[in-house]
Amino acid sequence: MKPLFTLIALFLSAICFAQRQNVYFLKNNGRYVDARDSADYLRIVREPDSASVLYNVFEFYLNNKPKLVGKSTKIDPPRYEGQCITFYQNGNKNSISNYKNGNPNGTEFLFYPNGKVYLVKEYPDNAAYSPIVDNFSIKANYDSLGTALAENGSGYCKLYDNAFKYIAEEGSIKNEKREGVWKGNFENEKTTFTETYANGELVSGTAKFADGQSTTYAKTRSVQPQFNGGISAFSAYLGNNIQYPDYERGNDIQGVVIVEFVVEKDGKISDIKVNKHVSDGLDKEAVRVIKKSPKWIPATVFARPVRVRYRVPVNFALTN
Repeated sequence: MKPLFTLIALFLSAICFAQRQNVYFLKNNGRYVDARDSADYLRIVREPDSASVLYNVFEFYLNNKPKLVGKSTKIDPPRYEGQCITFYQNGNKNSISNYKNGNPNGTEFLFYPNGKVYLVKEYPDNAAYSPIVDNFSIKANYDSLGTALAENGSGYCKLYDNAFKYIAEEGSIKNEKREGVWKGNFENEKTTFTETYANGELVSGTAKFADGQSTTYAKTRSVQPQFNGGISAFSAYLGNNIQYPDYERGNDIQGVVIVEFVVEKDGKISDIKVNKHVSDGLDKEAVRVIKKSPKWIPATVFARPVRVRYRVPVNFALTN
């Protein structure tokens, strides 16, 4: 692997020199920054290979070790398609995933930082991805030494937090689906929970919080925030309220401004920031239209409203 990494590093230098418009500097939270010194990693997007329509996407840590290798139907932001491999900073694989229409699809392999297989998931075809709702089945689970805890869709699973510091939840699976009682502990939120599943469906759950309160819930643990009426209604709201700035219109300046904000527990929008800059005028207009947005339906976790940071692309395009 070392010669490959050396080759990638040399390739990186060549691309940065020849195609700077395809080089992006990012923070770990996904925010774009203007300089390499302010970034946590960088992304390079290369033109499609011969006979392909998919752009080649490479991400690198600042020490030039690879972070991601994949393909995308878009230059920026990426909309991944086909196989995508991510890496830990130590060079070991983090995940091997497959994408369809920008969403995880089919089998996904996750690894411990030591290189051992941790979890094998299966995503349904064309399922919409959710960062807070599980929409996958579990095929296998292993401990950090490679010993099987669950295989062929059956066994007892132990699922860690993202940093592998503690077991976040555990329970049995049958036919690749959760079955019976699952227990969990989210240390960062100081929340414990017990859930009962039947054939992968959440029958009932009880959560206890640091403030001494508890909730009961069913069918789903978490619900994403959404604009009243859904994505189509939000798109219509943007279309009806965006006013193209005169300077950008006169100078044919177009692009996608990515705006992030917090949906508060009461549905109000706060802490609006530009995640990806296009121009001063387009940035300000994107922030203005998001700021005047009506209340959203807040996210819930364990049946309690929660603050959630959300990110949306605001597309500015001129037509003849």
